[in-house]
Amino acid sequence: MSLISEAHAQAAAPGGGGMSQILILVVFVVVFYFLLIRPQQKRAKEQQNMLSKLATGDEIVTTGGILGRITEVGDPYLTVEIADGVRVRVLKSQISQVVPKGTMKGA
Repeated sequence: MSLISEAHAQAAAPGGGGMSQILILVVFVVVFYFLLIRPQQKRAKEQQNMLSKLATGDEIVTTGGILGRITEVGDPYLTVEIADGVRVRVLKSQISQVVPKGTMKGA
C-alpha cells in the first residue's frame, strides 16, 4: 500500500517543464531553418538566376556531365552542340553550371 500512495504523490507534484519544452522546440525550428532551409533557398535562387542568363554561345555542363555550347535558347529547352555537327536538346533545368568560354577546346 505504501507504493501506491507514493505514486499518487509524485503524479500530483507540479512540474515547470512545459515552458522549457516549448523553448527547446522553438530553438530547434530556428536552427533547422538556418542550417537547412535557408541555404537551400539561396542555392535555388542562384540556379534560377544562372538559368535565366543563359545565352547562345555559352559553354555549359549538364547534370549528366555533358559539356557543350548553346546554339539555340528556347523556353523549356536548349539546343546544345556537344561535338562538331552533333546537337542535342536539353531541358534548361538539367544545366548544372556555365563554364568559361574556351573550355570545350581544352576538353
